[in-house]
Amino acid sequence: MRVLDSHLHLWDPGVLTYTWLEGPLAYRFADRELGLARLSAAHPEKSVFVQAETIEDDFLDEVQWVAGLAPALGIVGIVAGIRLDRGTDTVAHLEGLMAEPLVVGVRHNLQGEPDGLAVSAAFVTGAREVAARDLTFDACVRADQLPEIARFAGAIPELRIVLDHLGKPAVGTAASPLPPSAEWARDLAELARHPHTFCKLSGLPGEAGGDWNAEQLEPFLDVAADAFGIERLMWGSDWPVSAIGPAEPGDPHAPEDGSATYQPTARSRWADTVVAWAESRSHDLDALLWGNAERFYRTAQPRQIPSDAAPRSGLRGWIRGHRG
Repeated sequence: MRVLDSHLHLWDPGVLTYTWLEGPLAYRFADRELGLARLSAAHPEKSVFVQAETIEDDFLDEVQWVAGLAPALGIVGIVAGIRLDRGTDTVAHLEGLMAEPLVVGVRHNLQGEPDGLAVSAAFVTGAREVAARDLTFDACVRADQLPEIARFAGAIPELRIVLDHLGKPAVGTAASPLPPSAEWARDLAELARHPHTFCKLSGLPGEAGGDWNAEQLEPFLDVAADAFGIERLMWGSDWPVSAIGPAEPGDPHAPEDGSATYQPTARSRWADTVVAWAESRSHDLDALLWGNAERFYRTAQPRQIPSDAAPRSGLRGWIRGHRG
C-alpha cells in the first residue's frame, strides 16, 4: 500500500534552535532516526513535513534544512512556520517562502495562543494572504479552540484548512480511557460544515501520553469520519512527538525508573491501527493513506516559482530587506 504521511516532524538541536524540547524529545530526530521508523508495508512511503516550532528567527532556516533532506527522505511537501499577525512582515515572509517549491502550506501554531487571535483582524488578513498564494493552513489547536477555528474557517472560505490531531480531544489512557465528549464531537461537526476544511487522523497517541490501544482510540476516529466523511480525512504519524511514552515490551533501552522514553514501533503501530479501523468499516484506505493528503496539499503538481521570488539561498536576508 502507498502511504503519504501528512504530519511528520524532523529536528536537530545542533542545527536549529527550539525552546520546547525536553526529556526524550530533546535529541536529534532526522534522517537516520526516521530510517529506523519506516513503515515496512508502505510502498512507496512519502511525507509532508510540518514545522517543528523552532524559534521564529529560524522559520526560514528550517525550510532550507528540510528541503536539503527531502530527496533522500521522500518529503514531498513542507508546511512552514509563520506568524500570520505581523502585517507587512507576514507578507514578506510569504513571498520568501514562495521561492521554495516544496512549501505547500504554513502553520502558525495556535494551541498556546490567547483566545481570539485566530479571528483577529491582523490574523485573518494574514490568512487571506496565504489563500491568495494558494497555500494551505494547518490548524493546531486545543479542543476548546475548535469553535474559534470554525469562525476562522467561515471568514476565509477560499483558504484550505486542515485540523491537526483531531483538535486534541481528551482521550485518557489505555488503562483509563475516556469516551469522545459531546462538546468535542459537536464542535468538530461544526468545523466540518465548512467544505474547505480537512482533518488529520494524527496525534491521538500523543494525547494519551503514549499509553494507548486501538479500542480506546477508534471511537474518536468514528466521530471524525461521521463529521468530515472519509474524503476529508488523512493519516498522519505526528512522529516523533507521538512516539513518546512508556517503554515498549522488550525494549533493551527502557529507563530503569520507568519514565517516558522513545517508542521505536509507535509510528508503525499507529499506522496499523488506522488501517485496521478503516478496513473493518470498509473505508477507502488509499484515500486515507494517500489520496486525500495529496489532493489537499497538491503534492502531485510541483508549485511553479514566480520569476520575482526570493532566491532559494539566503531567504532570511531577502526577507529582512523586503520587510516594511
